[in-house]
Amino acid sequence: MKRMIMTIAAALTAYGAYAQNDSDMNGKKTLVAYFSATGTTEKVAGMIAEISGGYLYEITPVEPYTAADLDWHDSNSRSSMEMKDERSRPAIENDLKDAESYDVIYLGYPVWWGLAPRAVNTFLDTYGFAGKTVIPFATSGGSGISNSEAKLREQYPDIRWKSGRLLNNPSKSAIKEWLE
Repeated sequence: MKRMIMTIAAALTAYGAYAQNDSDMNGKKTLVAYFSATGTTEKVAGMIAEISGGYLYEITPVEPYTAADLDWHDSNSRSSMEMKDERSRPAIENDLKDAESYDVIYLGYPVWWGLAPRAVNTFLDTYGFAGKTVIPFATSGGSGISNSEAKLREQYPDIRWKSGRLLNNPSKSAIKEWLE
């Protein structure tokens, strides 16, 4: 009985070490970074982190977006103004530890005006990820991911981009299939 308890304890310890090292099944250190203004992308990112074993990190603007900021019908709203200016880089919290240690980065965002929100650019400018594998995923009420993905590839050519996926209300099994 004591031997069985020791075996179970050892297995749990090994699992805990695996779960805490943010590595995927291939031993690659994985980050799931996402920007979510309304919680939709956050939900998908959480499922990806759970299934992949990656570290979940929220790209957090220093100044949170309000409903008025997100009103895409208002050409003077904060999000509209940011998306009109390719150089716009809204300030984000700079609190990701050991960014250079990640091998694979899943990068999530809602599609705004066919592109990734400028906070995603701030994140990529801040941490770089040159030579790292980055796999985008997005949520959208009506746009695809292809235009935003192409623009990110153009803006950050030193990143090893993998094909992304639009993930609107995916099931865990659909995410698992995509990750495999």
